[in-house]
Amino acid sequence: MLSLRAFQLQRRKYPEMTLKNEDVRNIAQLARLQIDDSTIEQLTSDLSNILALAEQMKAVDTTNVIPMAHPMDAIQRLRDDEVTETDQRDKFQGIAPDVENGFYRVPKVIE
Repeated sequence: MLSLRAFQLQRRKYPEMTLKNEDVRNIAQLARLQIDDSTIEQLTSDLSNILALAEQMKAVDTTNVIPMAHPMDAIQRLRDDEVTETDQRDKFQGIAPDVENGFYRVPKVIE
């Protein structure tokens, strides 16, 4: 993890994608967020830093990195796929109002 100072020094190596206060206001309007004018400067700086970090991450060579679904190499504990109940289809279809060829028949609801 980079410290803030190391991040700021590294950031100078990459072209900066800076946002303007008006850009942040437009983003807030699109996201239906209400922001105070007193916080606009800080939000503009924070969002610009996030975009700069994303630019840095794009520059990393990941050609030999194997994609992972999860950072932990965990194995799920799954039970064996075994039948645990007996087939009771005939019993349930015996009490059904309308059955044909092993299927339940239902009234038509869409014309």
